[in-house]
Amino acid sequence: MKGRIKVADEVVEKVAALAALSVPGVADMGGDPARALEPVQGGAGSGTRHRNQGVNVQIHERQVAVDVAVVVEYGHVVMEVAAEVKTNVATTVSRMLGMRVTEVNVTVDDVRLPGETHLESASEDEPV
Repeated sequence: MKGRIKVADEVVEKVAALAALSVPGVADMGGDPARALEPVQGGAGSGTRHRNQGVNVQIHERQVAVDVAVVVEYGHVVMEVAAEVKTNVATTVSRMLGMRVTEVNVTVDDVRLPGETHLESASEDEPV
């Protein structure tokens, strides 16, 4: 049958973000701090944040490279969480989207302290 199937970059980014957020020890997606102040349209893990906060993908045909930035919860071993993010993102993107994942690069942007919320830490920098 003729025709083609195209998966939008935003879909790959959302799948990768949800895969990263599902890893124990990941508190949030990292990325541009200015975007952190944009309103969250859904609950945590709903995938409705700014479309690519913390995730960047490069797609070439059916191959994809993924860059992910995360915030790790204090008390978790950063390297173990990052390694699990790498594995989970690669497996989930490959399984759900049928794409070959050529690489997953993980950047740990921050550590979330107990009781700290994302907006509290960002609002501390604002003038009173």
